[in-house]
Amino acid sequence: MQATRLRVYYGPESAPAALADHDVDVDSVTVPLGHILPLMLEAVRSERTWLEDFEGDEVTLSRDLYEVILAYQHCRRPSA
Repeated sequence: MQATRLRVYYGPESAPAALADHDVDVDSVTVPLGHILPLMLEAVRSERTWLEDFEGDEVTLSRDLYEVILAYQHCRRPSA
């Protein structure tokens, strides 16, 4: 019997079509929030330790999303 060889998965072999058409900074990626939000929520709920590695990372939000988040934060505050 031949031993099974394990390989490390590094992601897709080629860039997605949306990325292939643009000049892309290899250190950053722009994706719709709807693509990553469900995964991030699941990771937070599951208390994945890898999230700690990115706690200090900055993210860029559109101004309108940021304003909605601030308004939501204000509405969630308990009344005095």
